[in-house]
Amino acid sequence: MADDGQQPQAGGQGQQPVIRPGQAIPTGGIDPTQVFASPPPPPQQGGSGQANPPQDSGPPPPPPGTAATKEMGYDDEDIRVLAEVGNYRFGSISIGLNNDKVTIPAHADSKFDEQKFLALLRGSISLTRDEKWRIIQAIPKLSQFQIDELQKILEEERRKFSELSPKHLSQLMKLEQKHSEDWKDLQSITVQQGAREEEKNQAEEIRKQLGL
Repeated sequence: MADDGQQPQAGGQGQQPVIRPGQAIPTGGIDPTQVFASPPPPPQQGGSGQANPPQDSGPPPPPPGTAATKEMGYDDEDIRVLAEVGNYRFGSISIGLNNDKVTIPAHADSKFDEQKFLALLRGSISLTRDEKWRIIQAIPKLSQFQIDELQKILEEERRKFSELSPKHLSQLMKLEQKHSEDWKDLQSITVQQGAREEEKNQAEEIRKQLGL
């Protein structure tokens, strides 16, 4: 679900250009079909560079501070990677972020814990920065069922990556660091967009006062 191209791409129905962070948002939110720059690919077994959880039969990482041994089911590679990443475990980077400046538009058709939803969204390493932004902007048009299903998908993603054997931790750490920077970037874009909207509203108020 890469979304790094410079040119606008067709949306889910191939009819409208994909809206990117910082651009004007249609009244009532983004249509859900416009969330992804291209349709999500089918689930697959990912390699070291994939965000899809690969097949893995080894035990999950031990808690930080617990030494991994072969008697516990870990192999040499698991033990080597655990020594490299230290106390890192999947999710330990995104948990240090916050949801400041990222606001969810009003959503009359659904009720959910907004902060929990944003925490799940920021922790996803399978969605791009732009897709996360568009999901947020599409929330006013999502049904309760769609919100609930999206949360289940995000929770399942977090669970599966957390249960991968230690040999994947180095790659997961790199991916999580990248997505962490993307989230901070999204926060900055949201602040800039809010400032532009405020300037626009102030200019409109001045024009009204002047009778223009």
